[in-house]
Amino acid sequence: MIKFSKDFLLGAATAAHQVEGNNTNSDCWAMEHMEHTSYAEPSLDAVDHYNRYKEDIKLMAKAGLNTYRFSLEWARIEPEEGHFNEEAIEHYRDVIRCCKENGIEPMVTLHHFSSPVWLIGKGGWEATSTVEDFARYTRYVIEKLGSELHYVCTINEANMGLQIAAIAERYKRQMMAQMAKVQAAGGKDDADGTVQVGINLQKMMADQQATAEENKKVFGVEKVENFTSMRTKEGDILVMKAHQAAKAVIKELAPHIQVGLTLSLHDMQVAEEGGEPFAEKEWEDEFTHYLPYIQGDDFLGVQNYTRSLFGPNGGLPYPEGAEMTQMNYEFYPEALEHVIRKVAKDFKGDLIVTENGVATSDDSRRIAFIEKALAGVKNCIDDGIPVKGYCHWSLMDNFEWQKGYSMTFGLIAVDRTTQTRIPKESLFYLGSFR
Repeated sequence: MIKFSKDFLLGAATAAHQVEGNNTNSDCWAMEHMEHTSYAEPSLDAVDHYNRYKEDIKLMAKAGLNTYRFSLEWARIEPEEGHFNEEAIEHYRDVIRCCKENGIEPMVTLHHFSSPVWLIGKGGWEATSTVEDFARYTRYVIEKLGSELHYVCTINEANMGLQIAAIAERYKRQMMAQMAKVQAAGGKDDADGTVQVGINLQKMMADQQATAEENKKVFGVEKVENFTSMRTKEGDILVMKAHQAAKAVIKELAPHIQVGLTLSLHDMQVAEEGGEPFAEKEWEDEFTHYLPYIQGDDFLGVQNYTRSLFGPNGGLPYPEGAEMTQMNYEFYPEALEHVIRKVAKDFKGDLIVTENGVATSDDSRRIAFIEKALAGVKNCIDDGIPVKGYCHWSLMDNFEWQKGYSMTFGLIAVDRTTQTRIPKESLFYLGSFR
């Protein structure tokens, strides 16, 4: 069996809003409770990790893991602009110390999708003031906790907004085609007014105005620019500037800390002749145009779940008969090795796999996924690529954002009626690689 070196960071990851529960000052919490919400259900108590973190960290240690990547919740730490919550920062100090007491390296992410409501009211992740706001938050955190940390991810999946914008543009084109079809049929909608995933065009248009009115009541703005909104090119660069500002603060206050951000990366594969320019453009959007902003970072967090296929007309569907996950991704753990190798050609710092996993109710498939993914990581290390760690997504079945609790990514199941933890075989299998 493959074994990694003792200093290899082998662990699991979570995000604060997805596991802690009752994150009441965040934009996600606010959106979950809106009348015109896109969330399947509210997070509520989540899996109560805020109160049960000791139990969860001990389970990791018992399984043989030595690293825990988790995020701090900005909305808890700075619930009002410029006003910090001492109790919240001390909570995270306790989490860090609990990790160390159990032989686990804490790897902290400063921002993992959710933001304070007040930030959104100022224009969110399209407002230039967010750079300074994020730097101020970072300064407070590092002044309080910097001496306790060795690894900090500033921003999780800094490229997510562009990915969502690209998906939205594809849907927009499909909707326009559907509307043209309706007009050509003399106004009769043969598709019952819907396009993929059950979108009703008339209802969507009607809801836009209602959502804008509700946004004004909740956030004070008609258009909410949260971290997972469709991002403009200007907003994309703003995120990079926020990362660089945070990094500067960290290096000023705690130069010993290794700093990087994480990117969501697909294994871009040309499946048919003529797909090359489409694959290259997607990789440029997803990765290479960020290089000027991250090339001096200590590490890059690589986050990968599957591959993307391209042909002469752009993206292709997954192969017929392919195994699909609950998230409707192709089950393709080989993608991780391919992405690591491609990233390493251009990024010259260390690499840490900060997320990689599979949403499935069949834990034997999770074990198979881990086996193949880690074999790929070991191949990269054997070839001299500086991969320093692997954090599986996720530690526990948790709140998968707009999809609610229906997606099971976890190494640990949770009975949410009692919050009882039920470790899966995959947890111990992952730990056996050390």
